[in-house]
Amino acid sequence: MDKTLPMFIKNANIFTETTIIKNGSLLLDGGKISSVHQHGDFPACLPEATQVIDANGLSVIPGFIDGHIHGANGSDVMDATEAALDTMSKTLPKEGTTSYLATTITQSPEQTEAALRNVRDYVNKIGQAEVVGVHLEGPFIEKKKAGAQPLQYIKDPDIDVFNHWQELSGNKIKTITMAPELDSNGAFIKKLAADGVNVSAGHTNANFSMMQQAVKHGVKQVTHLCNAMNGIHHRDIGTVGAAMQLKELRAELIADGIHVVPEMLQLIYQNIGSKRLLLITDAMRAKCLPAGEYELGGQPVHVSADRAVLDNGTLAGSILKMQEGAQNMLRLTEASMHNIIEMTAVNPAKQINIYDRKGSITPGKDADVLIVNEHLDIKYTFCRGKIAFKGDRENGINEGS
Repeated sequence: MDKTLPMFIKNANIFTETTIIKNGSLLLDGGKISSVHQHGDFPACLPEATQVIDANGLSVIPGFIDGHIHGANGSDVMDATEAALDTMSKTLPKEGTTSYLATTITQSPEQTEAALRNVRDYVNKIGQAEVVGVHLEGPFIEKKKAGAQPLQYIKDPDIDVFNHWQELSGNKIKTITMAPELDSNGAFIKKLAADGVNVSAGHTNANFSMMQQAVKHGVKQVTHLCNAMNGIHHRDIGTVGAAMQLKELRAELIADGIHVVPEMLQLIYQNIGSKRLLLITDAMRAKCLPAGEYELGGQPVHVSADRAVLDNGTLAGSILKMQEGAQNMLRLTEASMHNIIEMTAVNPAKQINIYDRKGSITPGKDADVLIVNEHLDIKYTFCRGKIAFKGDRENGINEGS
């Protein structure tokens, strides 16, 4: 099958921005969503050599956007090689991820700069998940909340350093995780926010009043909610409480049941809701590989069947797949498919200002789409109109022309 041909998907339940089109169809052409059609409303004629896919009643939803991922399948962003990003971009469509922010970890300036230059120079390939920018996690974080971030490279916010790194990256840094309490007068946050950078509070010791002030300065997000931050206390609700109370904030969530236990996932969903949550994986290089010994940020990481930890037992990223996180939220909460789409596609796209081209099934946007069943088992992943992954198709899905 020539995967570069125009694709016409029919007999699908299509989740658009505003509605669900039952038994609808859509045309993918030139890497874009060309048209979306109601039941029985087909294009007057299809482009020559269009490949037809009969979805047989399955759902078409936007591809997942992972705004926080370090690595997968043996590769890591900090490897700073084209091969590493290629490996990640080829692997991620298997879990429904069609675009992602290549996420750094606190490291030496030399290693950080090499990773940034590598993302700048990386050429995205159609048919693979797209690197849409960089998530700079650290080094401007609180040492007491370092988690798996190496202590020796943590530093105070420095606008000159950030500007240098942003220039090196080709302006690819879209999100930065930092401890807002270290920016006492808010000058650092204000400058980044004015430049359109998504400033996220993480690895932070900020209390609630500090978070209120940080939001005024321009913080719009919380990094991996509940992890490496102050939790809720009855005399100060901390950063976790701020994510619930301050409507200006969206919050990343690692929905693996380990970083955040199922009961807390339910509590978070009930109090924040799908319009302000961003499902992420925070995955490291061991994702998709067997249990064993790996590394993150130059530190040894011990990976078992369900988690990755440092020598001291600190969680070191995850081995979660986006599909699994979405399935956990579908199973554990009252989330609908529409709510899942918000948390995995709409919100992430809006948060880094790419909703004009990604995040929804809308004509003119990139053809990053998934065909899934009601359990979010992935049957097809399309990355900019090209088939990047085929799952099992026991439900009668058919290909033809």
